[in-house]
Amino acid sequence: MRLTYVVTPGDFANAGKISSSVKSLLKQLNIPPGDIKRIIVALYEAEVNMVAHSYGGEITCDIEAEQALVEALDVGPGIPDVGLAMTEGWSTATSEIRELGFGAGMGLPNIKKHTDELEIVSGKDSPTKISMKFYYRGGPS
Repeated sequence: MRLTYVVTPGDFANAGKISSSVKSLLKQLNIPPGDIKRIIVALYEAEVNMVAHSYGGEITCDIEAEQALVEALDVGPGIPDVGLAMTEGWSTATSEIRELGFGAGMGLPNIKKHTDELEIVSGKDSPTKISMKFYYRGGPS
């Protein structure tokens, strides 16, 4: 099953609605709670990063029998140094974004922590593509 969602830049009022919608669907599909938690934490972080830092884009979720694939693709402005962006606490968030409670620099590290496979393709003044794979492990949250 493939789901595609549009992410609007700067729309913090709706940030988290995509991950909430996907969470409801995963529950209906009887995906194990622990797997739902991992998927939703990573998806939420990607969603909020796109709202805070990108010019907008799309999130696509492929829900399969034994795994889930999530892809977040924005239209820029890109991440000049992905390695640095993976550092806990490092952020380019503006003071306005931080005042809203976002921008702590934990987004990409949390995505990495909760995925089984992660690929980030980006660069300065380029789109960013975050590909996340989750294998269902079962178990409680």
